[in-house]
Amino acid sequence: MDWTLEVIVVPVTDLDRAKAFYVDRCGFRAEIDTSFFEGVGRFVQLTPPGSRCSVVLESGMPESPGQPRMTPGSMRGLQLCVTDIEAARAELTGRGVEVTPVMHVSASGWAEGRGEASWNCFLFFQDPDGNGWTVQEAPTPLAER
Repeated sequence: MDWTLEVIVVPVTDLDRAKAFYVDRCGFRAEIDTSFFEGVGRFVQLTPPGSRCSVVLESGMPESPGQPRMTPGSMRGLQLCVTDIEAARAELTGRGVEVTPVMHVSASGWAEGRGEASWNCFLFFQDPDGNGWTVQEAPTPLAER
C-alpha cells in the first residue's frame, strides 16, 4: 500500500490575503474554495506548479480530534524543489515575494551563493503570517529521480 503525502494544512489568519499571496505571488493553482456546511468554516486548497501535494488554508473548521490547532505563522520546514534555483528566485521576486539570496550550507553554517554539491542550493521566504518556506534546487526533475 502506498502512503502518499497529498495535503498540508498551513495556519493563516486571513484566508483571502493568504490565498492571494499563494496564487498571485507564488503561482499556486486554486483548486477548492468552499464551506462544507453553511456557517461552519471555509476550506481553501492550493497546489504549487507541478506538485501532487497541496496546501490547505482553513478558517472556522472544528479541530481534528487529538490535534490542537496550529498558530498562524508557526509552520516551518515546508519545502519546494525546483531544477533551476535562479529562475525560481527571479519568478518569486518578479511576483513581489521577498526571498533570501541563493544560499548553501557550508562548514560554518549558511553562506550566500550556490553550494558545490548537488542538492546544496536553497532560498527562503515567508507568507504574510510568517509561515516559513524553503526552495531547494534538485539536480533533476522528480520524474527522473
